[in-house]
Order: sequence, then C-alpha cells, then structure tokens
Amino acid sequence: MDFQTSFFTYCPNCQSTDFSFKNVTKFQCNACAFEYYHNIAAAVAVVFTFEDKILFTVRNENPDIGMLDLPGGFIDPKETAEEAACREIKEELDLDILPTSLNYITTSPNEYLYKDVPYRTMDLFYECPLTNDKLSIKAKTEIKDLVWIKRNEIDLTKIGFVSIRKVIGEFYLG
Repeated sequence: MDFQTSFFTYCPNCQSTDFSFKNVTKFQCNACAFEYYHNIAAAVAVVFTFEDKILFTVRNENPDIGMLDLPGGFIDPKETAEEAACREIKEELDLDILPTSLNYITTSPNEYLYKDVPYRTMDLFYECPLTNDKLSIKAKTEIKDLVWIKRNEIDLTKIGFVSIRKVIGEFYLG
C-alpha cells in the first residue's frame, strides 16, 4: 500500500496537495509548513502456555480475519505494557492475571492495517504459563475461537501478523 496516496490526499491544516511524506513517518505541507509525525503505536501480546501447547486466538475481524493471533491489543495512554496486557486479557478472555505472572520475551515491529489506515506498531511479547487449558472467549466480536496447538504442530503460515510469526518461530519452534 502506498501510504502517502492512500492515507493523506491533502494537508489537514490548509487542504493543499503540495506535501511530502518522508520515510512514511513525517508529513510536511510545503504550503503552510504543517507537520505530522506518524509514530508507532505500542501493543502487547501474551503467549499463554500449558504443557507443550500454546494458546492462539482465531481472529473474528480484520485485519487478518480467520488467521491465528495471540491475545492482546493496544496500550492505552498512561498505561504500562504489563497493565495493558492484564486489561486486554480480562477484556478478551475474562481471565484475571497479574503483571508479576508475565515473563517478558521480546519486542517486534509490525504493521496493522485498520480501515485503510496503516498503523506501524511495536509489539511487546510476554509469556504466561497456565496450570490448565480451560479458557473461554469474552470478546466474541474480536475472537472467533481459541485453539491450543502443540509446539511441534504450529504452522507459521496460519498466523496472521508478521511479528507473531517471527516471535513464535524464533522463541518456540527453534
């Protein structure tokens, strides 16, 4: 997708079409000098493990509808990554977890196309071991299904987001 022509067609300040979008991060209007920085959005994902299995969600909405995903979501303003992970898990799975139960794994850049707006994200990954595999879906509009997959049976091509494929491949299949 061509970010410049699909997202901005004119300056939001003066409506001029004489602008540049350098490195797809800095919008600058040549007519009025308006500047906009399209910085990354921060998101969290939780890798729940039980025995030799990993929990995946099946996306029920775009982007990547029908593909495998991990529970998680965007970090709200004034929220730590750990707080966001616990909030998202409560919203999606109705599961109460504590920040102390999260083990940091890594970060990975990603792109998230939502309603034709390409958001660049920095995804923070945590692992959370569970003592059983009994979970249910609370956010049915977002999640179609929950699937526990044994590590040696994970098919990376069925995972929707590049960052999740990378982290699962590097940390759980290697």
